[in-house]
Amino acid sequence: MKIALSANEPSLDGDIDPRLGRCRYFVMVDSETLEFEGLENESASAAGGAGIGAARQIVNQGAKAVITGNIGPNALQVLSAAGVQMFTGAHGKIREALEAYKAGNLQQSSTLGEGQSATGGGSVGGGPGMGGGMGRGRGMGRGRGMGMGRGMGRGGGFGPPGMGRQGPFSEPAPARRGTDEEAVAELKGQARRLAEELAEVQRRIEEIERRRS
Repeated sequence: MKIALSANEPSLDGDIDPRLGRCRYFVMVDSETLEFEGLENESASAAGGAGIGAARQIVNQGAKAVITGNIGPNALQVLSAAGVQMFTGAHGKIREALEAYKAGNLQQSSTLGEGQSATGGGSVGGGPGMGGGMGRGRGMGRGRGMGMGRGMGRGGGFGPPGMGRQGPFSEPAPARRGTDEEAVAELKGQARRLAEELAEVQRRIEEIERRRS
């Protein structure tokens, strides 16, 4: 099975990069033979949509599993839809992460619709959804939330399948109590996620306009 690992260099001796969307490289490894290929992350320096772009690159490479530190909600949507297994909390060397995976010592992230929230933070975590949920209909409905809860609303309107009742942007979650540094980090994470969502909306607008022209 092909596994994608986020890395700081294209080698089994490199370190795991905890950022999936902004990692410098992906190391694609055959879990049986340990043959590998190092690829540059095409979205590492993107102005927005890095998580979505990185996830699509992984899917296009035929990976069936991802090992990384954290997975943002937008990347999680793409990987989940493609049936890619996601393992988070990895750290240290690429070889060590592979050994931990084979030993069953890595945390497998839940897929959407199992209590994941797209507004609660920049990485995969637990907690209830905060919106209309992932819809099965086509296009963007009138819902305000971007939640990934158990709701399975059917949205109307225009857009690609799977958007359901969620709106184009998530409502920023309130900053957690703590130090100023924690509050700034939280707000920066929210700003980054909004930029990725905006880039995705712009991409869809351009696709529709190209089809109409």
